[in-house]
Amino acid sequence: MSRPVDALIDFLRGEEARGVTHVHLDDEAKEILRELHRRARGKPGPAPRPEEPVAAAVVSEAPPEPAPVVAAPAVVAPAAGGAAEKIAALAAQAETWAPARKLGTLRETMVFSTGDPEADLMLVGEAPGYQEERQREPFVGPAGQKLNEILKAMGLAREKAYISNIVKFRPGMPGQTTNNRKPTAEEMAACLSFVRAEVEIVKPRCIVALGGTAAEGLLGLTGSVSAMRGSWHEFAGIPVRVTYHPAYLLHSNSGNQDKRRVWEDMLEVMEKLGLPVSDKQRSYFKAKP
Repeated sequence: MSRPVDALIDFLRGEEARGVTHVHLDDEAKEILRELHRRARGKPGPAPRPEEPVAAAVVSEAPPEPAPVVAAPAVVAPAAGGAAEKIAALAAQAETWAPARKLGTLRETMVFSTGDPEADLMLVGEAPGYQEERQREPFVGPAGQKLNEILKAMGLAREKAYISNIVKFRPGMPGQTTNNRKPTAEEMAACLSFVRAEVEIVKPRCIVALGGTAAEGLLGLTGSVSAMRGSWHEFAGIPVRVTYHPAYLLHSNSGNQDKRRVWEDMLEVMEKLGLPVSDKQRSYFKAKP
Protein backbone atom coordinates (compact mmCIF):
# COMPACT_ATOMS: atom_id res chain seq x y z
CA MET A 1 0.00 0.00 0.00
CA SER A 2 1.27 3.43 -0.89
CA ARG A 3 1.98 5.68 2.08
CA PRO A 4 1.37 9.44 2.07
CA VAL A 5 5.09 10.05 2.32
CA ASP A 6 5.72 8.01 -0.84
CA ALA A 7 4.02 10.70 -2.94
CA LEU A 8 6.33 13.29 -1.41
CA ILE A 9 9.43 11.16 -2.00
CA ASP A 10 8.49 10.55 -5.63
CA PHE A 11 7.88 14.25 -6.16
CA LEU A 12 11.24 15.23 -4.65
CA ARG A 13 13.06 12.64 -6.75
CA GLY A 14 11.41 14.00 -9.85
CA GLU A 15 12.46 17.54 -8.95
CA GLU A 16 16.02 16.35 -8.31
CA ALA A 17 16.12 14.74 -11.75
CA ARG A 18 15.16 18.10 -13.25
CA GLY A 19 18.05 19.78 -11.44
CA VAL A 20 15.95 21.48 -8.73
CA THR A 21 17.96 21.84 -5.50
CA HIS A 22 15.51 23.75 -3.26
CA VAL A 23 11.78 23.33 -2.60
CA HIS A 24 9.80 25.96 -0.67
CA LEU A 25 7.68 24.72 2.25
CA ASP A 26 5.13 26.88 4.02
CA ASP A 27 4.40 26.51 7.76
CA GLU A 28 1.54 24.08 7.20
CA ALA A 29 3.66 21.78 5.03
CA LYS A 30 6.43 21.85 7.64
CA GLU A 31 4.00 20.79 10.35
CA ILE A 32 2.79 17.91 8.19
CA LEU A 33 6.36 16.70 7.75
CA ARG A 34 6.96 16.99 11.51
CA GLU A 35 3.87 14.88 12.13
CA LEU A 36 5.08 12.21 9.68
CA HIS A 37 8.45 12.21 11.44
CA ARG A 38 6.80 11.81 14.85
CA ARG A 39 4.69 8.93 13.59
CA ALA A 40 7.73 7.18 12.14
CA ARG A 41 9.41 7.39 15.56
CA GLY A 42 6.27 6.20 17.36
CA LYS A 43 5.71 9.48 19.19
CA PRO A 44 2.25 11.02 19.43
CA GLY A 45 1.71 14.48 18.07
CA PRO A 46 -1.11 16.95 17.60
CA ALA A 47 -3.90 15.42 15.58
CA PRO A 48 -4.47 16.88 12.15
CA ARG A 49 -7.54 18.94 11.62
CA PRO A 50 -10.50 16.76 10.57
CA GLU A 51 -11.10 18.74 7.43
CA GLU A 52 -7.45 18.36 6.34
CA PRO A 53 -6.17 14.79 6.91
CA VAL A 54 -2.43 14.25 6.61
CA ALA A 55 -2.66 12.08 3.48
CA ALA A 56 -4.73 14.62 1.63
CA ALA A 57 -2.50 17.47 2.75
CA VAL A 58 0.69 15.81 1.54
CA VAL A 59 -0.79 15.01 -1.84
CA SER A 60 -2.32 18.46 -2.23
CA GLU A 61 0.96 20.20 -1.36
CA ALA A 62 2.90 18.27 -3.99
CA PRO A 63 2.51 19.62 -7.54
CA PRO A 64 2.13 17.11 -10.35
CA GLU A 65 5.26 15.12 -11.09
CA PRO A 66 7.14 16.39 -14.13
CA ALA A 67 7.08 14.21 -17.18
CA PRO A 68 10.25 12.14 -17.65
CA VAL A 69 12.81 13.33 -20.16
CA VAL A 70 11.93 11.60 -23.41
CA ALA A 71 14.38 11.27 -26.28
CA ALA A 72 13.30 13.00 -29.48
CA PRO A 73 12.64 10.97 -32.63
CA ALA A 74 15.77 9.90 -34.46
CA VAL A 75 17.05 12.12 -37.24
CA VAL A 76 17.96 10.11 -40.30
CA ALA A 77 21.11 11.29 -42.04
CA PRO A 78 20.50 11.96 -45.75
CA ALA A 79 21.67 9.10 -47.94
CA ALA A 80 22.56 11.11 -51.04
CA GLY A 81 25.24 13.71 -51.59
CA GLY A 82 28.61 14.49 -50.06
CA ALA A 83 29.28 15.18 -46.40
CA ALA A 84 28.80 18.95 -46.79
CA GLU A 85 25.45 18.46 -48.54
CA LYS A 86 24.30 16.04 -45.87
CA ILE A 87 25.21 18.45 -43.06
CA ALA A 88 23.35 21.24 -44.88
CA ALA A 89 20.29 18.97 -45.13
CA LEU A 90 20.47 18.28 -41.38
CA ALA A 91 20.69 22.00 -40.66
CA ALA A 92 17.59 22.58 -42.77
CA GLN A 93 15.72 19.96 -40.71
CA ALA A 94 16.90 21.57 -37.47
CA GLU A 95 15.37 24.94 -38.42
CA THR A 96 11.86 23.61 -37.86
CA TRP A 97 12.59 20.63 -35.58
CA ALA A 98 9.31 20.15 -33.70
CA PRO A 99 10.69 18.42 -30.55
CA ALA A 100 12.87 21.48 -29.88
CA ARG A 101 10.33 24.09 -30.99
CA LYS A 102 7.46 22.73 -28.91
CA LEU A 103 9.43 23.09 -25.68
CA GLY A 104 8.89 26.84 -25.79
CA THR A 105 12.16 27.45 -23.90
CA LEU A 106 14.54 27.91 -26.81
CA ARG A 107 15.01 31.01 -28.92
CA GLU A 108 14.20 31.21 -32.63
CA THR A 109 17.60 31.42 -34.33
CA MET A 110 19.10 28.05 -35.20
CA VAL A 111 22.88 27.67 -34.92
CA PHE A 112 24.07 24.36 -36.33
CA SER A 113 27.78 23.74 -36.90
CA THR A 114 30.93 24.96 -38.59
CA GLY A 115 34.15 23.53 -39.99
CA ASP A 116 35.15 20.54 -42.06
CA PRO A 117 32.33 17.94 -42.37
CA GLU A 118 34.98 15.28 -43.02
CA ALA A 119 37.28 16.24 -40.15
CA ASP A 120 39.11 13.72 -37.98
CA LEU A 121 38.39 15.88 -34.90
CA MET A 122 34.89 16.87 -33.77
CA LEU A 123 34.38 19.31 -30.88
CA VAL A 124 31.02 19.52 -29.13
CA GLY A 125 29.85 22.29 -26.81
CA GLU A 126 26.56 22.75 -24.97
CA ALA A 127 24.54 25.45 -26.80
CA PRO A 128 24.98 28.74 -28.68
CA GLY A 129 25.28 31.93 -26.69
CA TYR A 130 24.71 35.60 -27.50
CA GLN A 131 27.55 35.99 -30.00
CA GLU A 132 26.87 32.62 -31.61
CA GLU A 133 23.23 33.51 -32.10
CA ARG A 134 24.17 36.82 -33.73
CA GLN A 135 26.63 35.22 -36.16
CA ARG A 136 24.83 31.86 -36.48
CA GLU A 137 28.07 29.96 -35.90
CA PRO A 138 29.26 27.96 -32.87
CA PHE A 139 32.13 29.27 -30.74
CA VAL A 140 32.67 32.73 -32.17
CA GLY A 141 32.72 34.74 -28.92
CA PRO A 142 35.60 34.99 -26.41
CA ALA A 143 35.34 31.24 -25.68
CA GLY A 144 35.57 30.60 -29.41
CA GLN A 145 38.72 32.68 -29.65
CA LYS A 146 40.22 30.63 -26.82
CA LEU A 147 39.25 27.45 -28.65
CA ASN A 148 40.97 28.73 -31.79
CA GLU A 149 44.14 29.25 -29.75
CA ILE A 150 43.96 25.68 -28.44
CA LEU A 151 43.53 24.30 -31.96
CA LYS A 152 46.41 26.43 -33.23
CA ALA A 153 48.66 25.08 -30.48
CA MET A 154 47.71 21.59 -31.68
CA GLY A 155 48.77 22.53 -35.20
CA LEU A 156 45.19 22.64 -36.49
CA ALA A 157 43.29 25.47 -38.13
CA ARG A 158 39.70 26.01 -36.97
CA GLU A 159 38.51 25.18 -40.48
CA LYS A 160 40.09 21.71 -40.24
CA ALA A 161 37.96 20.65 -37.25
CA TYR A 162 34.20 20.11 -37.08
CA ILE A 163 32.56 22.20 -34.33
CA SER A 164 29.02 21.72 -33.07
CA ASN A 165 26.78 21.95 -30.00
CA ILE A 166 24.37 19.56 -28.31
CA VAL A 167 21.53 22.12 -28.47
CA LYS A 168 20.99 23.95 -31.74
CA PHE A 169 19.18 27.00 -30.33
CA ARG A 170 20.16 29.47 -27.63
CA PRO A 171 18.34 28.66 -24.37
CA GLY A 172 15.90 31.45 -23.61
CA MET A 173 15.43 33.54 -20.46
CA PRO A 174 12.92 36.25 -19.46
CA GLY A 175 14.21 39.70 -20.43
CA GLN A 176 17.27 38.13 -22.04
CA THR A 177 19.96 40.35 -23.52
CA THR A 178 23.58 39.12 -23.57
CA ASN A 179 23.13 36.73 -20.66
CA ASN A 180 23.10 32.99 -21.29
CA ARG A 181 22.09 29.88 -19.38
CA LYS A 182 22.99 26.21 -19.64
CA PRO A 183 20.49 24.02 -21.51
CA THR A 184 18.19 21.71 -19.58
CA ALA A 185 18.11 17.94 -19.90
CA GLU A 186 14.88 18.26 -21.91
CA GLU A 187 16.49 20.72 -24.33
CA MET A 188 19.51 18.50 -24.84
CA ALA A 189 17.34 15.41 -25.36
CA ALA A 190 15.33 17.26 -28.01
CA CYS A 191 18.45 17.95 -30.11
CA LEU A 192 20.75 15.01 -29.38
CA SER A 193 19.59 13.01 -32.40
CA PHE A 194 21.11 15.69 -34.64
CA VAL A 195 24.49 15.16 -33.00
CA ARG A 196 24.20 11.43 -33.64
CA ALA A 197 23.43 12.12 -37.30
CA GLU A 198 26.36 14.54 -37.50
CA VAL A 199 28.71 11.90 -36.13
CA GLU A 200 27.37 9.41 -38.68
CA ILE A 201 28.15 11.84 -41.51
CA VAL A 202 31.45 13.32 -40.31
CA LYS A 203 32.83 10.01 -39.02
CA PRO A 204 35.41 11.70 -36.78
CA ARG A 205 38.22 9.64 -35.33
CA CYS A 206 37.89 11.50 -32.04
CA ILE A 207 35.35 13.74 -30.26
CA VAL A 208 36.10 16.33 -27.57
CA ALA A 209 33.26 17.24 -25.19
CA LEU A 210 33.85 20.83 -24.11
CA GLY A 211 32.61 21.22 -20.55
CA GLY A 212 30.45 19.31 -18.10
CA THR A 213 27.14 20.14 -19.77
CA ALA A 214 28.34 18.81 -23.12
CA ALA A 215 29.55 15.64 -21.37
CA GLU A 216 26.17 15.30 -19.66
CA GLY A 217 24.25 15.65 -22.92
CA LEU A 218 26.61 13.55 -25.01
CA LEU A 219 27.57 10.80 -22.57
CA GLY A 220 24.99 10.95 -19.79
CA LEU A 221 27.71 11.76 -17.25
CA THR A 222 27.15 13.84 -14.15
CA GLY A 223 29.56 15.40 -11.70
CA SER A 224 32.64 17.55 -12.11
CA VAL A 225 34.74 17.85 -15.23
CA SER A 226 37.79 17.01 -13.13
CA ALA A 227 36.23 13.59 -12.48
CA MET A 228 35.22 13.07 -16.14
CA ARG A 229 38.51 14.04 -17.76
CA GLY A 230 41.67 11.97 -17.79
CA SER A 231 40.15 8.92 -19.48
CA TRP A 232 38.47 7.93 -22.72
CA HIS A 233 34.70 7.58 -23.11
CA GLU A 234 32.65 6.59 -26.15
CA PHE A 235 29.76 7.99 -28.16
CA ALA A 236 28.31 6.09 -31.13
CA GLY A 237 31.49 4.02 -31.27
CA ILE A 238 33.78 7.10 -31.38
CA PRO A 239 36.39 7.81 -28.64
CA VAL A 240 35.44 10.88 -26.58
CA ARG A 241 37.66 13.01 -24.37
CA VAL A 242 36.08 15.39 -21.85
CA THR A 243 37.86 18.62 -21.00
CA TYR A 244 37.07 22.03 -19.55
CA HIS A 245 35.04 24.48 -21.63
CA PRO A 246 37.20 27.27 -23.07
CA ALA A 247 35.03 29.77 -21.17
CA TYR A 248 36.22 28.16 -17.93
CA LEU A 249 39.78 29.11 -18.77
CA LEU A 250 38.70 32.72 -19.26
CA HIS A 251 37.16 32.89 -15.78
CA SER A 252 39.40 30.52 -13.82
CA ASN A 253 41.75 32.02 -11.24
CA SER A 254 44.11 29.03 -11.10
CA GLY A 255 46.34 30.32 -13.91
CA ASN A 256 48.42 27.81 -15.80
CA GLN A 257 47.26 24.84 -13.74
CA ASP A 258 43.91 24.50 -15.52
CA LYS A 259 45.45 25.44 -18.86
CA ARG A 260 47.88 22.58 -18.37
CA ARG A 261 45.00 20.17 -17.62
CA VAL A 262 43.23 21.15 -20.83
CA TRP A 263 46.48 20.83 -22.74
CA GLU A 264 47.08 17.35 -21.31
CA ASP A 265 43.67 16.36 -22.67
CA MET A 266 44.59 17.81 -26.05
CA LEU A 267 47.91 15.95 -26.07
CA GLU A 268 45.94 12.71 -25.61
CA VAL A 269 43.69 13.74 -28.50
CA MET A 270 46.70 14.51 -30.70
CA GLU A 271 48.17 11.10 -29.99
CA LYS A 272 44.83 9.43 -30.70
CA LEU A 273 44.72 11.22 -34.06
CA GLY A 274 48.34 10.42 -34.86
CA LEU A 275 49.35 14.09 -34.93
CA PRO A 276 53.03 14.90 -34.30
CA VAL A 277 53.79 16.16 -30.79
CA SER A 278 57.02 18.08 -30.24
CA ASP A 279 58.95 18.38 -26.98
CA LYS A 280 57.98 22.03 -26.92
CA GLN A 281 54.31 21.15 -27.15
CA ARG A 282 54.63 18.60 -24.36
CA SER A 283 56.14 21.23 -22.06
CA TYR A 284 53.40 23.85 -22.55
CA PHE A 285 52.17 25.25 -19.20
CA LYS A 286 54.45 23.03 -17.13
CA ALA A 287 55.70 24.59 -13.92
CA LYS A 288 59.29 25.71 -14.26
CA PRO A 289 61.74 23.92 -11.94
